[in-house]
Amino acid sequence: MPAQRPRAAFEPLSPDLDVPDLIRSAPNFEEVVRIHCDAIDENGLENFEKLVLLHVIVRGLPLVVEGFEKKLDRAIFSEKWLSNHYSAKREDARDLTAKKSVPLTIGHYLKNLPMLTDQWNGYNYKDPSLQRLYLKDIDCPKIWHDYLKKIVPPFLFYLNNSAEPESFEGPGAKSSLKTRKAPGSRIAKAGDLMSCLPHDMRADNLMCYIGHEGTYTPAHQEMCASLGQNLMVDASDGSIENSKGTKPGSSIWFMTSSKDRKLVSEYWMSVLGHDINIEDHFAQINAWKAAPFTTYIVEQRPGDFVLVPPLAAHQVWNRGTRTIKVAWNRTTAETLERALNEALPYARMVCRDEQYKNKAIVFYSLKQYSVLLNGVDEASVGHPRVQQLQGEFEQLFALYSQVLLSESFSATPPKEKNIEFIPFDSNVTCAYCRGNIFNRFLTCPSCAKTSTGEDLPYDVCMECYAMGRSCACISKLKWAEQFKWEELLGKHETWRQQLLGFNPDLRDKYRPFRIERAEMGKKSLAQICQEELKRRSWVDITKPNPVIEEVVDETSEPEEDGRPTKRRKTSRPKAPRCHICKYVEPEWKLASCSNPKCPLRYCYGSLFRAFNMLPQEILETIDWECPRCRKICSCGACRKNPRMTPFEPTCTSLGHDTSKVADVRSVESLVDFRHSNLGWLKKAGSDEIGRLRKHQEDADSKRNQALEDNSIQVEFYPDMSQNPDYSQLELEHVARAAFSPADYADIPVDPALENSVLGPCDT
Repeated sequence: MPAQRPRAAFEPLSPDLDVPDLIRSAPNFEEVVRIHCDAIDENGLENFEKLVLLHVIVRGLPLVVEGFEKKLDRAIFSEKWLSNHYSAKREDARDLTAKKSVPLTIGHYLKNLPMLTDQWNGYNYKDPSLQRLYLKDIDCPKIWHDYLKKIVPPFLFYLNNSAEPESFEGPGAKSSLKTRKAPGSRIAKAGDLMSCLPHDMRADNLMCYIGHEGTYTPAHQEMCASLGQNLMVDASDGSIENSKGTKPGSSIWFMTSSKDRKLVSEYWMSVLGHDINIEDHFAQINAWKAAPFTTYIVEQRPGDFVLVPPLAAHQVWNRGTRTIKVAWNRTTAETLERALNEALPYARMVCRDEQYKNKAIVFYSLKQYSVLLNGVDEASVGHPRVQQLQGEFEQLFALYSQVLLSESFSATPPKEKNIEFIPFDSNVTCAYCRGNIFNRFLTCPSCAKTSTGEDLPYDVCMECYAMGRSCACISKLKWAEQFKWEELLGKHETWRQQLLGFNPDLRDKYRPFRIERAEMGKKSLAQICQEELKRRSWVDITKPNPVIEEVVDETSEPEEDGRPTKRRKTSRPKAPRCHICKYVEPEWKLASCSNPKCPLRYCYGSLFRAFNMLPQEILETIDWECPRCRKICSCGACRKNPRMTPFEPTCTSLGHDTSKVADVRSVESLVDFRHSNLGWLKKAGSDEIGRLRKHQEDADSKRNQALEDNSIQVEFYPDMSQNPDYSQLELEHVARAAFSPADYADIPVDPALENSVLGPCDT
């Protein structure tokens, strides 16, 4: 396994940590904005929905709505009720110390929470042998679900599909009574687009989390760029329970903003030595203090409802004898766009399950919205909710067009024949990255039969195949699709006409599909796969792997006077080599420059690590120019050329060994993604401060543009003047501090790097 730089180690939080003092201890620490749920009654649900859109989605900042403890029925939301009704239910608790699952009953776990909590004090909390058992991701009791549905603002609740239900009694219920009877009020966009999927296709993500002092959730981003909702429904209060003393329960959240997501990701990799996408590191307080971005901190107590922005990194530390939280995720049109363009490419790289079936959500949401919009009468056309629905319909249609364009074959003959049709049931996943496949994919007929005779298809998504990931056969894969292409194109045109029906001004923006395809300006993903299937060599997996010998030019020995003779002529053609690494490779493993006068070739591994170019980005470019023709080549020879401006990698790649996750029949034929680009960063000077600053500038620019595009006025938006953005001078000061050795004196580093595994603990 390729060597990696040292990684920051886990360091627990002290039970005596004072959160207000912690927030005051660093200039980049800020308290999360809070509002009381009574303010929703005063200002109405519509204004609250605008606040969430502006603050959480557009600004990308966390928000806490407090006061729900007064609306919760303590007879239901309590440790006693849970013990009486679910004591015998078996679950798998996560032993965070030993990194394994421990089967136990809920009753046994609740009974022993005081003992697990009393392990720690202000002196021994760093003891690595103490046990941390976290009962997480367990199903939420149905009675809790039904009760929460009555009090949580509908557009925020799990699988919300339309307007407020008649049974809603929570904050803002009284102010919404009048609007429920207005024309068009019962037509509304879904709060959670997951609800548009058929029932058997939905991902269950309404979960409960029960923890004790010292349990935690590592830093991560919500899956598929979704919005996170987390409500603490119960916690120990320090009283005597079951003849045992308890300690007050709460949870400490460390959170970032959406706009800083690239900055956070780069800091996690370049400084802490971890990948935020893998969800395996709980960052130390010193690491948060040294970070060149703002960290928002909140201590969550019973009744606190935490709203997590999409792609905002956050970690949670539980305190006291007991905390019980109910959490769920929501998918919206905004999160779908970020999922398809940002979250899923990262998840695919580390082979993280895509449970939310984002492309299918786009398709089925459009189907539902189309029916709703067809049912709008003339009296409801101007209703704000109808206009909202039309706006979201347009957002979804743009995403659908993007999906279809990526899946469209080359327009030039010959056309693909013998495409296997498999009716869509949402269960086809990529054997390599485990991503959900919406329509077209590649399947290998040679790998389907296992040694035991079992039929186990090897299906790979087009994105993975373009990256060089596939089964060991590499080529001769067959096409399969789950929808008839004519059906998808027919839906596209129907929905396009419907979109133009309520907004004719969009005619130039949304043109017929054949025109959009002809003017893409690049190759589609399906077209790349078509061409690569013809270029890549097939490997007969039933025979030993062929040995490819490196071919070199022959040179004669020098004569007696020391002068070398001329090179001997050879009839063999010159073997293609990578301009960077000099390795001989087959033509299909090398990217060739489109300049007819340029003979250079680059292997995809060098392009990925030295120039931040993914294979798909290169293959989709119709006239691709090599780095030397672009005057950015950073190889040793080109660096000496004064006309060159050597490219400096803009981000850190630590490398990922996916062999433990991907199907065992899988190979990587273009790029070995296990290797990091640390060597290239070192050669470029490893300007970590510059890279972090660039990410900050890009984030600020995108955030400001989003605010300008969404001019939304709200009546009770909190005063943010006490939380100004960093000036450039402050950013440089914090960035310099992030790399000061003195500031890292208190951060231990794992001596054995990723091979350090703590020993088992008593259960």
